[in-house]
Amino acid sequence: MLNKLQAFLPQVNLENLKLTALINAYSALQIPLLAFVTPKVVELTDERSEVRVRLDRRSRNHLKVMYFGALAMGAELSIALKAIQAISHSGKRIDFIFKDFKAEFLKRADGHVHFVCLEAAEVQNLIENVAQSDERMEATFNGFAYVPGKSTEPVMKYTLTLSVRKRAG
Repeated sequence: MLNKLQAFLPQVNLENLKLTALINAYSALQIPLLAFVTPKVVELTDERSEVRVRLDRRSRNHLKVMYFGALAMGAELSIALKAIQAISHSGKRIDFIFKDFKAEFLKRADGHVHFVCLEAAEVQNLIENVAQSDERMEATFNGFAYVPGKSTEPVMKYTLTLSVRKRAG
């Protein structure tokens, strides 16, 4: 049994597990609807952020595809995840909110959906710039979602504008 556990551990990214636990704990207290769909951090690097939302009883609609609200939460989190990490590393008290959201639904999301933002470096740069300023700043970021169990083609493309400001005081 111990050998099986040791064989499994090298494949597990402990940082992603910590981030997943942090996101789910924080959302349980502050954003219960997000906690309800239990997102998982798949990857978070300087260039890329990827989050998974499972298709299950909580996230699917009557047609057995992912509900619009669950898709929106995954899209938002794929961008917010890098912002949360950058704010944490900055040591500053910084708040953010999404100003707008645009989505293009291309296919049915009929499996576990992965949300990918390839602009993680730009999100981090925005947070670093705000940390050095007292001004509100905003930037628009793009992402896409796909169902790896079905295809690598996107089921959704999205754009969100992140508005960020250092907290007064």
